Amino acid sequence: MLVRTWNLFHGNAIPPRRRSFFDEMIRLATADDPDVLCVQEVPAWALGRFTVGDVAARPTVGPLPSSAGLGRRLTSFNHGLLRSAFSGQGNAIAVAPRFRVLAHGHLELNPRHFRVAEGRRLGLGFVGRNAWAKERRVVQTARLGANDGRTYLVANTHCTSLPDRRIAQAELLRAATFATSNAEPGDIVVLAGDFNLTAAASAMRELTSPEWGFSEPGPGIDHVLVRGAETSAPRRWPTERRRVDGHLLSDHAPVEVVIT
Repeated sequence: MLVRTWNLFHGNAIPPRRRSFFDEMIRLATADDPDVLCVQEVPAWALGRFTVGDVAARPTVGPLPSSAGLGRRLTSFNHGLLRSAFSGQGNAIAVAPRFRVLAHGHLELNPRHFRVAEGRRLGLGFVGRNAWAKERRVVQTARLGANDGRTYLVANTHCTSLPDRRIAQAELLRAATFATSNAEPGDIVVLAGDFNLTAAASAMRELTSPEWGFSEPGPGIDHVLVRGAETSAPRRWPTERRRVDGHLLSDHAPVEVVIT
């Protein structure tokens, strides 16, 4: 099974342009027919294109709730400048038709009760707590069945990017707990996404310890961790592989792992 993760940067290129490159990104990411594609920073209007999609930050116009369609129209004036200001964003998983989707779930990573409890534990001040509350983050799961009888619990997460990395670590462990608690006995568990953490983070070391049993991460902050099966070493796409017509797509490179 080839599992790939990519933060789509709301469909933007580097440097950002006025137009969206979302369609080009999806064509590129699926051209070699991966078994599972986990994506983050997906505009809310595009979530329905995937096997499963879950809203993290809802579309708004200022403080007022909006719709995905209106958010798309407003963002079309300048995708590079507006990004998710009106369109909202979410996580999505594309699953190849050769797999059956047995179940789908999602969990908010930073609800108020969790922020309060973790804020006290971490000793966060008002500024840190307020910054954490500004953008909703989620983890989503898809339980998959393969023709050979194997079953997989794939979790796709996007952790907060604040400078205090203890916040992302708390969210990552919450996501991992949600994933493993939703897995059935015998499931191969995949935890993928933009963790906003490198391999050196204590939460990453914890997840790859014998207690959790996940595979080793690669470089960078985007990862595919696997528990319950052998894997290839993580592969990070070289820069030129995500360049299309002279445009460098996203500020992240796709990362992938083959489960054997």
